[in-house]
Amino acid sequence: MRRIDAIALTLGVFIAGGVAYLLLQFFGLSSQNAGVWSQALLVAGLIGWVSTYLFRVFTQNMTYNKQLQDYEEAVLQKRLEQMTPEEIAKLQQEVEEEKAAESSSQEQTEEKDQS
Repeated sequence: MRRIDAIALTLGVFIAGGVAYLLLQFFGLSSQNAGVWSQALLVAGLIGWVSTYLFRVFTQNMTYNKQLQDYEEAVLQKRLEQMTPEEIAKLQQEVEEEKAAESSSQEQTEEKDQS
């Protein structure tokens, strides 16, 4: 977000609070009650925005994480394209050996748990 966008957003929220205050007064609330309720609406909006931000943080659905994942995938794809067929075959064999080793270790763990 650019600085001007942040300033515009802040100004928009400030104006929205003033409009909410004026509307609440127009609909019959006293000045004090209109101020309290307009502040309550702004705080509720802030809590809602922060909760969406925290959700994106905990699910790692943020721009930085997506860019990093795209970069890592591009690097791996480029390395794969540069490998010779022999190197690819060797890599596939190593992966299969690791999978076999993992599955056998899991089977041994399950056997120990059943004992």
